[in-house]
Amino acid sequence: MIILKFSLELLPNEPIGDIIEIIKIAEEIGFENVWITDHYNNRDVFEVLAVSSRETSTIKMGSGVSNPYVRNPVTIAAATATLNEISEGRAIVGIGPGDKATMETLNLSWNKPVKTVKDAIGTVRSLLNGEKLDQGAFLSGTKAIENEIPIYMAAQGPMMLKGSGEVADGCLINASNPKDFEIAIPLINEGIKKSTSAKDDFVYAAYTACSIDEDIEAAYNQSKIVVAFIMAGAPDVVLERHNISKDVAKSVKDALSKYDFKTAGSLIDRDMINAFSVCGTPNDIQNKVEELEQLGVNEFVVGSPIGKDRIKSLRLLEDVINSFD
Repeated sequence: MIILKFSLELLPNEPIGDIIEIIKIAEEIGFENVWITDHYNNRDVFEVLAVSSRETSTIKMGSGVSNPYVRNPVTIAAATATLNEISEGRAIVGIGPGDKATMETLNLSWNKPVKTVKDAIGTVRSLLNGEKLDQGAFLSGTKAIENEIPIYMAAQGPMMLKGSGEVADGCLINASNPKDFEIAIPLINEGIKKSTSAKDDFVYAAYTACSIDEDIEAAYNQSKIVVAFIMAGAPDVVLERHNISKDVAKSVKDALSKYDFKTAGSLIDRDMINAFSVCGTPNDIQNKVEELEQLGVNEFVVGSPIGKDRIKSLRLLEDVINSFD
């Protein structure tokens, strides 16, 4: 059984020096992994990771996540192998389908996302292992540092969740509420049963929206806009699971489309926050993480918004992290 570990998600949408500062503090506190998002309109994730790896010594790091529509799997493999060398064996990598809206913005076809991601993981794995592809392509020197690089698959829908269990080493489950994990983890396990490789150390990672503050009202208020965006993009089946009105969700989506964040935030109540985030005081967070652990989660990813003062919020988690050692 894998002991639960804590990870951090960051967006490379701020000066790199600020990102490095937060990663160094996360390493000091006891976070084991840092995931940096891979968005076309932010700083390049692999360059940020490479620079960050030179300023740290133990924390593992990777893209969270890259998709095979914007980045060819061969380039994902090459960048990850390079990061692994620079970081002396601390690379991890997340691969997922991205989202339809981004593909439309970039005028890219979003065809067969489950198959595309599964195939991409196969390609990346083969190249990282120094193997030739069917076409004969291979990466020179990728086995210079002898350790296997964990490949996580980002998933939310049923078929993607099953696919993660079949082809990946871990799943970044895009959810925050126990109700979602009660459904997600059995689906992943269905995929694991179809896998041809051992999965005893499979990682079930809760990729959450998280808000921490000693003042619970401050924590809730900080999470509202992030929850609004999540709720606006949630499929009907998820809204129904959490007893959220489709009409209210549409009103939130309409407000966000007009950049009317005040109205969008005013429509978010506590039930919605608890449905789409892990939010509260350090004690609240610990209780919620324990509940997720009982369901099978063995990696808890602290994602945006984290808190108004992210460093203060992360430091509030130090005792929580230590309690799971």
